[in-house]
Amino acid sequence: MPGSKKVSKSDWEQVKKDAASDSPIAYDPDTDLYDPNDAVQVAAFFSGAKVVRKPGRPKAEVTKVPVAIRLSPDVVEYFKSTGTGWQSRIDTALHEWMLGHPLKRA
Repeated sequence: MPGSKKVSKSDWEQVKKDAASDSPIAYDPDTDLYDPNDAVQVAAFFSGAKVVRKPGRPKAEVTKVPVAIRLSPDVVEYFKSTGTGWQSRIDTALHEWMLGHPLKRA
């Protein structure tokens, strides 16, 4: 969404302090996959690691066509006041109108 930013919950000052210190990173051999203080284990772990990205939104069977449309301010305000998804609700309302008003072709 334009203008929206995700706010990090990380304490970046603490991260910087920890990165600058020479103290060892806590390691529990029962739960951790490798010792982060052992460069050989770190290299071995990441050389065999596979980066898996979560897929984005699934592709819709029928994609919508982006258009610019001029609507009355009260219509826009009405649909916006219904919350997220207001554009999809306009699409649904137009579909319902189409069902009740079939085209009459000459």
